[in-house]
Amino acid sequence: MSAPRGRTGSAIRALPWIGPVIILIAAVVAFPAGYMIWTSTRDLSPYGRDRGFAGTANFRRLFGIEELGSVLAHTVVWVVAVVLITLVLSAALAQFLALDFPGRTVIRLAILVPWAASVVMTTSVFAYLLDPEVGLANRLLVDIGVLDRGFGFTKEPGPAFAVAIAVAVFVSIPFTTYTILAGLHSIPAEVGEAGRVDGASAWQRYRYLTLPQLRPAIAVATVVNIINVFNSLPILQVLTGSIAGFSADTTTTLTYKLIRQNQQLATAAAMSVLNFALITVIIAVYVKLVRPTAESGT
Repeated sequence: MSAPRGRTGSAIRALPWIGPVIILIAAVVAFPAGYMIWTSTRDLSPYGRDRGFAGTANFRRLFGIEELGSVLAHTVVWVVAVVLITLVLSAALAQFLALDFPGRTVIRLAILVPWAASVVMTTSVFAYLLDPEVGLANRLLVDIGVLDRGFGFTKEPGPAFAVAIAVAVFVSIPFTTYTILAGLHSIPAEVGEAGRVDGASAWQRYRYLTLPQLRPAIAVATVVNIINVFNSLPILQVLTGSIAGFSADTTTTLTYKLIRQNQQLATAAAMSVLNFALITVIIAVYVKLVRPTAESGT
């Protein structure tokens, strides 16, 4: 009986220290999430007036959308493609930036530009570059004979979605690169030296010595990127927002369209709950499978 009582006493003594954090989490995370779930059960007018309890009607209406399956598939492709490509490119870039060469500081600062710039502005630049009439990229492709005339890269669902993935990777690389670079700097130099003395090749040293040490950094970068990419609206809205229907939509842009175009606030609230559940499950599964802290310490 003394052990539970001791744990209770320790928890009570810790309350002055952890209390503010608990209050902050409740205010910033728990309350908005709870209010979102509550809203999804209400009958809301197009102007947001609460007309009473709706039960599961909003979710039935949401799952009645014929294109929901394809939207979920687009979301999976969107998240997996952006996160994987970003991780691979960032890992290579971080390895390069970890080397000592002239101008390294300037290049490291240049990597931050896509991160520091507005996402909407960066995406708009790409949209104008690829415009079929006045875009410089289209003009170049026509001038060198690759295209006969300007191609609407952002006018068709497939190409526009691919361009959006490329832009999302472009703006995600700085954070991911610096996270992995910080992980590289935390690895003792003796680890690589030991592998070199044992005759391991550069790839073997990276695969069996460096990469396991980078698991915590890669895990953090992956989780943050999954959340950011899953909830990303500006890139897709700028590049695919003018495309009719839901052929280039993810769950986030579907939520936006339900609010702005269809004025279905209640259905959008149900979609938000589904989004929240999906991202929670994805992160939980990833953390369970990777277990970066436990495995990196073994």
